[in-house]
Amino acid sequence: MFKKILIANRGEIACRVIKTARQMGIKTVAVYSDADANARHVKLADEAWRLGPAAPRESYLKADLILAIAKQSGAEAVHPGYGFLSENEAFADACTAAGVVFIGPPSSAIAAMGSKSAAKQLMEGAGVPLVPGYHGDNQDAAFLQFEADRIGYPVLIKASAGGGGKGMKIVESSNDFAAQLASAKREAQSSFGDDKVLIEKYLTKPRHIEIQVFADTHGDAVYLFERDCSVQRRHQKVLEEAPAPGMTEARRREMGEAAVRAAKAVNYVGAGTVEFIFDTLSGAFYFMEMNTRLQVEHPVTEMITGLDLVEWQLQVAAGKPLPKRQEELQIRGHAFEARVYAEDPHKDFLPAIGRLDHLGQPDDSRYVRVDTGVESGDEISPFYDPMIAKLIVWDEDRDRALDRLSSALTEYEVVGLATNLSFLRCLAGHPAFRACELDTGFIGRHRDALIPPAAPVSNDTLALAALAELALIEHAGEQQRARSNDGASPWWEADGWRLNQDNRHALHFRVGEAEHAVVAHYCEGGYTLDIGEASIAASGTLTNGQLKVTLDGRRLQATVVRTADTLTLVREGENVALTPFNPLLAGLQKVEAGGGLTAPMPGTVVAVFVEAGQAVDKGAPLMILEAMKMEHTIVAPQAGRVAEVFYKKGEQVKEGVALLEIAAE
Repeated sequence: MFKKILIANRGEIACRVIKTARQMGIKTVAVYSDADANARHVKLADEAWRLGPAAPRESYLKADLILAIAKQSGAEAVHPGYGFLSENEAFADACTAAGVVFIGPPSSAIAAMGSKSAAKQLMEGAGVPLVPGYHGDNQDAAFLQFEADRIGYPVLIKASAGGGGKGMKIVESSNDFAAQLASAKREAQSSFGDDKVLIEKYLTKPRHIEIQVFADTHGDAVYLFERDCSVQRRHQKVLEEAPAPGMTEARRREMGEAAVRAAKAVNYVGAGTVEFIFDTLSGAFYFMEMNTRLQVEHPVTEMITGLDLVEWQLQVAAGKPLPKRQEELQIRGHAFEARVYAEDPHKDFLPAIGRLDHLGQPDDSRYVRVDTGVESGDEISPFYDPMIAKLIVWDEDRDRALDRLSSALTEYEVVGLATNLSFLRCLAGHPAFRACELDTGFIGRHRDALIPPAAPVSNDTLALAALAELALIEHAGEQQRARSNDGASPWWEADGWRLNQDNRHALHFRVGEAEHAVVAHYCEGGYTLDIGEASIAASGTLTNGQLKVTLDGRRLQATVVRTADTLTLVREGENVALTPFNPLLAGLQKVEAGGGLTAPMPGTVVAVFVEAGQAVDKGAPLMILEAMKMEHTIVAPQAGRVAEVFYKKGEQVKEGVALLEIAAE
């Protein structure tokens, strides 16, 4: 077995590999960009080496530098994780040439499956069923449009060289094809350095079911059952489960054997995933692609099989045979994986960037597991995927596992930037999801229930906020007393005492556009809080960010996170951000917002379609922003004339800046 390996990746997957390597007594070498100098994977590894600036092309994609570090550090093998260089056949070849083991398949298998078009031709020869489409080399736009028209709409345009939803577009009609093709090619070029695409018939109600396969250097291959990854947004997986609901033993064996044939057709070695699209209307399944690496969602397979797939990878890469034969593998229980992302579901899941002011996670147990690469205080940067963590749960059956998931999601706390936690809780509790009514259109079909509008701020929340602020004020007074030369002075007291007047404190909070007032009257043992027409007897304590209160005899608690201008309460899994303010100063603090369209996220302008003076219709595309290799089109909210364009193609923009201005006609 290897004595030392280098992990050519970052974040949670790097931490995941380090965990298994340590259990096996293998030393680990981490690599990092400037943005990750203090990252969790850097702290966990036995040693860490700097790669370069934050941009992936200057750090995690520098194959020659990574191999030089492997040689200098004495690493015998390189684990590529997923993403970055994990499916780069040139890197696999370079490892071999340098005398370093690539912990993955041979470069020939990566090349064969790396092109979706070539892979589908191979699969056809191996007897693996294919969805109707065009997978050839002709990339002429007019020819591709002809093929799409021939197949019949809707069609799916997919980047031939990659996955993860990048370079993937659904086209509903022939009139939309040219624009969607251009966008798909831009995303494909940006993400994979290759703008080649393929065209497939888009199934209207499919499920996404994938098979985990493993093969060794001795010619043996097995399948470790299936995962259902049907719940997706932006063609990217959000929640995965294993086994797939409703899967029969006969269909599981049929799909598993097809996946093994696919792996053997390219002389595969190591961990791989064969993805199928399952037509819920006909019951047929079709080969979609093979990911020649460990998948993000591999933990659900580990949970139902009791196996460590990273350990299997290391064993196979070291030349050992597969640890188990097919007949020795079995399923026990049910598992879910929820991907916790820094993104805003209310803004079409746009990625969020910023600081994790507070991060609270459920405790690990036999039922709950958290795979993460970040800690409180870390930054979610625009350079990498905005995943915060993977929350994995297991129990004896699907219903009990779903209950575990709902409970664990309620315990998860993130403050500092938008997340999909509330969305995931709605998803886990949705009746249709619990009833296994699954397909890839699930989120779109139930969007209103999964992403409800923010609820009005309750009196309980305002009472909690008031008690938290009062506790913070008292704490600040105690700190000033401790620093003072006259600690016994009554001026440091925060008990509300006043001469000849009511002992009260007026607090004001802003939530969104709404303003709320709470008047706290000091009394024996606590306060009486006036909130609108209500009067609430209240008391509470704030210790290490945990607020415990009694409101009219009811006991409640919340996590409190106070930053420079925001008080965030986390209660029962929900965040409420309030801005305390002084109404006497509010008029001085207001700044008139300029007109125009603003950037919904930090990013790069990749296309500008209009110029000053041009008339535009409502809904017309004006500009395209790219962040984290995903495109977002800025459209005209109304008919009018472009007054000014503030940015040009290639320029970086910050969230909230005015991009252009439209004057209404």
